Amino acid sequence: MTQSNAYIWLVSIMVAWGLNVVALKVLVDEFSPVAMTSMRILTAGAVVLSVLALQKKQIMPGVRNISVILLINLFNIVGHHYFLSIGLKGTTAVNTGLILGLIPILTAIAAVIFLKARLTLLKFVGIIIGFAGVFLVMAAGGSGNIQVAAGDWYILMAAVTQAISFVLIKKISTDLNVFVLTGWMMIFGAVLLGVVSLLTEPGGYQTLLSGESYHYVIFFSSAFIATGVGHMIYNNAIRLIGPSESAVFTNLNLLFSITGAALLLGEPVFLGQIAGFALIVAGVLGGSGAVDHWIHRRKSAVKA
Repeated sequence: MTQSNAYIWLVSIMVAWGLNVVALKVLVDEFSPVAMTSMRILTAGAVVLSVLALQKKQIMPGVRNISVILLINLFNIVGHHYFLSIGLKGTTAVNTGLILGLIPILTAIAAVIFLKARLTLLKFVGIIIGFAGVFLVMAAGGSGNIQVAAGDWYILMAAVTQAISFVLIKKISTDLNVFVLTGWMMIFGAVLLGVVSLLTEPGGYQTLLSGESYHYVIFFSSAFIATGVGHMIYNNAIRLIGPSESAVFTNLNLLFSITGAALLLGEPVFLGQIAGFALIVAGVLGGSGAVDHWIHRRKSAVKA
């Protein structure tokens, strides 16, 4: 991937991630959610490490990096994917995609708290607008009436834990390759999620044997494309064009998840959800710092 085609790759990954919300909704309705998630993440981790091995790159982390991997893994993999899988059982794919769209804003808030990042007026306004959008989405629920589904709160926690993990990756300096970090986080996270499944889902792994053939196609597509390859491409895009511009593309993720849920699952899309979508997009642009970044870059270009 080069800087010139990074944008094309980002759009492609946003399509995959948007449709992955639909895929996960299908999978958690068929299999025990945590058991399925642990196997999906394990498969994705194996994909990442296999790609690195084929490229003849170092894949074994140093002893001093293990604690870093485990700490970040508790939020990035275990927390995020646990809440996501449980939440999807109790809400729609449309709501899930929209609430997860809050991640760039939550990351900006976490950066202000833990990294002492500067909170500009534009960021503050964007954060308020983004949360207003999520409130509309959660209030619209799955019926268009004013109600909040239990699953929505789990999805919100999935977004919070993911945001915290991004800040931890930034805060905890390590010389470990980001792809190696990602691969081993998935492996360790899958093991921990497996333990959680054994404790909370008696017979959970047995449900993985009862699916139809198309369920397994969806499972491996989600693990290989969206989770494994997708995270590698997105992390590389951040390196090439920066986190602010990369974050803007998450708005496409929202669009494709809504469209996919409506077309493939037949889920209705209500006016409150559409209004929430518009507010979340506006909030991400302002709250993530993307607009501030563009303004600063334009001023620097004019001065030059």
